[in-house]
Amino acid sequence: MQKSVRCNEGHALHLACLARREGTKRGFLSKKAAEASRWHEKWFALYQNVLFYFEGEQSGRPAGMYLLEGCSCERAPAPPRAAGAGPAGARDALDKQYYFTVLFGHEGQKPLELRCEEEQDGQEWMEAIHQASYADILIEREVLMQKYIHLVQIVETEKIAANQLRHQLEDQDTEIERLKSEIIALNKTKERMRPYQSNQEDEDPDIKKIKKVQSFMRGWLCRRKWKTIVQDYICSPHAESMRKRNQIVFTMVEAESEYVHQLYILVNGFLRPLRMAASSKKPPISHDDVSSIFLNSETIMFLHEIFHQGLKARIANWPTLILADLFDILLPMLNIYQEFVRNHQYSLQVLANCKQNRDFDKLLKQYEANPACEGRMLETFLTYPMFQIPRYIITLHELLAHTPHEHVERKSLEFAKSKLEELSRIMHDEVSDTENIRKNLAIERMIVEGCDILLDTSQTFIRQGSLIQVPSVEKGKLSKVRLGSLSLKKEGERQCFLFTKHFLICTRSSGGKLHLLKTGGVLSLIECTLIEEPDAGDDDSKGSGHVFGHLDFKIVVEPPDATAFTVVLLAPSRQEKAAWTSDISQCVDNIRCNGLMTIVFEENSKVTVPHMIKSDARLHKDDTDICFSKTLNSCKVPQIRYASVERLLERLTDLRFLSIDFLNTFLHTYRIFTTAAVVLAKLSDIYKRPFTSIPVRSLELFFATSQNNRGEHLVDGKTPRLCRKFSSPPPLAVSRTSSPVRARKLSLTSPLNSRIGALDLSTSPASSSPTTTHSPAASPPPHTAAVLESTAVDRAGVESSPAADTTELSPCRSPSTPRHLRYRQPGGQAADSSHCSVSPASAFAIATAAAGHGSPPAVPQLLQKRLAQTLRFNNTDRICDKEFIIRRTATNRVLNVLRHWVSKHAQDFELNNELKMNVLNLLEEVLRDPDLLPQERKATANILRALSQDDQDDIHLKLEDIIQLTDCPKAECFETLSAMELAEQITLLDHVVFRSIPYEEFLGQGWMKMDKNERTPYIMKTSQHFNDMSNLVASQIMNYTDVSSRANAIEKWVAVADICRCLHNYNGVLEITSALNRSAIYRLKKTWAKVSKQTKALMDKLQKTVSSEGRFKNLRETLKNCNPPTVPYLGMYLTDLAFIEEGTPNFTEEGLVNFSKMRMISHIVREIRQFQQTSYRIDHQPKVTQYLLDKALIIDEDTLYELSLKIEPRLPA
Repeated sequence: MQKSVRCNEGHALHLACLARREGTKRGFLSKKAAEASRWHEKWFALYQNVLFYFEGEQSGRPAGMYLLEGCSCERAPAPPRAAGAGPAGARDALDKQYYFTVLFGHEGQKPLELRCEEEQDGQEWMEAIHQASYADILIEREVLMQKYIHLVQIVETEKIAANQLRHQLEDQDTEIERLKSEIIALNKTKERMRPYQSNQEDEDPDIKKIKKVQSFMRGWLCRRKWKTIVQDYICSPHAESMRKRNQIVFTMVEAESEYVHQLYILVNGFLRPLRMAASSKKPPISHDDVSSIFLNSETIMFLHEIFHQGLKARIANWPTLILADLFDILLPMLNIYQEFVRNHQYSLQVLANCKQNRDFDKLLKQYEANPACEGRMLETFLTYPMFQIPRYIITLHELLAHTPHEHVERKSLEFAKSKLEELSRIMHDEVSDTENIRKNLAIERMIVEGCDILLDTSQTFIRQGSLIQVPSVEKGKLSKVRLGSLSLKKEGERQCFLFTKHFLICTRSSGGKLHLLKTGGVLSLIECTLIEEPDAGDDDSKGSGHVFGHLDFKIVVEPPDATAFTVVLLAPSRQEKAAWTSDISQCVDNIRCNGLMTIVFEENSKVTVPHMIKSDARLHKDDTDICFSKTLNSCKVPQIRYASVERLLERLTDLRFLSIDFLNTFLHTYRIFTTAAVVLAKLSDIYKRPFTSIPVRSLELFFATSQNNRGEHLVDGKTPRLCRKFSSPPPLAVSRTSSPVRARKLSLTSPLNSRIGALDLSTSPASSSPTTTHSPAASPPPHTAAVLESTAVDRAGVESSPAADTTELSPCRSPSTPRHLRYRQPGGQAADSSHCSVSPASAFAIATAAAGHGSPPAVPQLLQKRLAQTLRFNNTDRICDKEFIIRRTATNRVLNVLRHWVSKHAQDFELNNELKMNVLNLLEEVLRDPDLLPQERKATANILRALSQDDQDDIHLKLEDIIQLTDCPKAECFETLSAMELAEQITLLDHVVFRSIPYEEFLGQGWMKMDKNERTPYIMKTSQHFNDMSNLVASQIMNYTDVSSRANAIEKWVAVADICRCLHNYNGVLEITSALNRSAIYRLKKTWAKVSKQTKALMDKLQKTVSSEGRFKNLRETLKNCNPPTVPYLGMYLTDLAFIEEGTPNFTEEGLVNFSKMRMISHIVREIRQFQQTSYRIDHQPKVTQYLLDKALIIDEDTLYELSLKIEPRLPA
């Protein structure tokens, strides 16, 4: 192996001699040794690009040499000196020396460190070494090489161009030859035609003139024909369709621009600032929470910015608008929405949890105060992407409606629409599931003090509205105030919100913000007892029915750590009172029934309630006829996403629970997928055969017992408050005479601790009777017995009849107002004064839990001795008691559903007499039940009374009645009517028309069908009334001939619109502003010049309130912050419903009901009905309504525009 490099030593010596004699630079330099930090003085000589160094100036042989080509030379700092390393003078001399370093460009070569005495000498050496490195030559060589490569490329290009030119010349030569042959042929033809042309030259001049006229006429006729063709096309349906198509595209571009702006605010106004806040020293939020809240919204913004740029590029090429390729590019990327939609509900939950941090909440409010947000909250911006895909579907649907079948991009648009619909099916469920969270967060934001209970995502919103709170005096007695008292209405008006767990009572300030009452502002429903009809015998309620017209109801609140108090509320009408009490009672029933089931399970079984739900696969596991959502309802059971009609009816009649949100959704939308007769037949079947409603798996879980578990629970028991509070309407009331078959007493166990209310049926260990086929055959474990006795609801109350039979229970005040029950030992002494009441649903849990399965477990000896003294029934009686309680539970469920149905959906029975008669027959059959409890009998009678007679307090006017009352002898004119009179009567008419719309017309999008007048007559009547009022405003203004009168009329109508706004009649505001924006009036520049600036500013404010921008975002926000009565703009809700109907089908491909869609529809219909229920207290003035409803004053649109042109003609061009 070669170990060294050989070189020609003679040649090196020759070059060293030349360097000594002719070197560029020569002199002494100090060279730093490689092995030690020592400097050796050498004599250096530079020749061309080689640096030689010698031991001395006279040395003939060099000590070494360096090849400098490609090196670099730079100055180096003086090396540091150790303290005390020689005299001071020597150190100063070393510091003044000039140091520089030669760096070689190749690896492995150490730098050469040199120094000299003088700085000038060092600079000369550095300059010489730099020239010897040939750096400039190398750079020039590189530049020349680039030029050479460029020239080579140019030569190649010229060669290719030359070849192309050569081929073109050859082709042109061929073309020239062909043209020559054609010229020759034409010349021959010309030679043949020459005699004929000579004859033409000899024609008469008159003939020439005639031919010239003929040519002119032919041209004129051709131009006229083409003009007719063009005009016919302009008026043709195809051209009209193309114009509409272009307008849809323009609208789409504007909507896309607005959406990109919204995403920009979301990312730059919230996401990026919160990321920075999460990186601070004291972060109010973590990076993980920021990612969970905003998900991939930044990626969505980038995607739509690209799509928006593409749309603008297409608009630049107008009138050729081809969009299919844009959608082809967009579709594969829209899958990013799936991640956003899938985690949207979790995103809102994380946001709600973060808001509990006050620092974060304060920071978020600062971001939301940004003017760019325009008062919108973060939840609103997070919701915008959820609606973008359905908006694309609607746009494509409209585009396809105006795109001919032979159009070049129709197939592509249809494919895009199908793909978007497939993606939308995934998205619409998540929109429904998160609607409740967004509603809760919106209400929480309106409350000035905040409300932490609304940040609980399991809290479900039920209803809201205005109620009057009646003031109380000492001892709970109501102050005797008149219902019509103005001070009572004004001071006692409350904005109430009902949720599944809480009831909020607020006052509303003039700015629209809500304030919770300091005392009784947040009521926990688990601590509440509802009293619908206060007993006449109570001192605090005597005469209240006559004073308040039976519109009042009580909520008795018994907090565990405070004094009990009573809240008395007044509803505007009996119908609204029935709706409020039905919902409150159902919420209380759900809470207490679930709580009591939890106690019973934990005391009598190893199975807890959540485990029971998980174990019953039919409640959470998808099947061929049902599909569940991840969201839980108010009963902690998964919500139904898709289901067959049979499964929906099964959920409605499941005796274990009944969710209030499910019940409301079902009753609002059942006519979409079934009929009222089918629902009523199912209720009738449950009443007659209640055991069919109990799933077998549920019974097995009920009967799962453990002897150790039971013994421990009987000893330990539960908290007194839970036992006392789990009572729900109607209470269990059984007397010796309640059954004609035999006298019996229903007993509940008294636990070892007398303050603990463990509830079970008293039974005996005998064998079961074969007479009951639906109950298990095993005997239950024995328990001690205690007799239920009725007590007053109020703790301070005294029983009115102490001498009454202790085994007889007096009737309850209503199906939802229970009498509390207390325990009494068989000997007659009360064991404890704590209250405890039991609903039939709770009694069902007691009965089934007590009916053991298999052999009875072992019982402690002390308990067996007590049981031997208290056993009183044989096994037959025990089974009959269980069956009796289950029947009572089924009866209660049927009455509960019917009560909601009749009180909230009376229109179903008014329009369907057959349904009404069938319900009456079922209720009469219930009344004939010999085992019916007194409170059940009273509930049945109340439903019968509400169903069989008209509502006495229904004194609302109808439009037909108003029209009949307008036959006044004296007709008023516009000048004699004040703005207040006009505004009040417009509001009255608008509300009468609005409240007359039955809720079933909002289903099925009937107002957009061909037979809309037959399917939705009241919606069409509302639309017609809106147009008539708008036409009346425009016609009244145009009737004046002088400018000043028209300007005064405009100012008066704007004042009327502002008064309508103060009356919360936003439909009337839109009627007037739309009339003033008509082209016939808007173009009157001279008239508008006379209108005052204040009026113009007021009109701009009104227009901004009712603007359709952002899906009526300003109007929606205004409606949230105003107290009813209110008249909203109906078109806003119809747009929402159309949005839902277009984006999602009613049934899946498997034929299952899309119940998530039903929930979304129910939310909108419920909001509409909330505004329908509260009426205005405005007196009807026939003289004003006669003017407003006089159609003779209305001028049609074409005539209005002609009048406008006559008043102010167009300016000449």
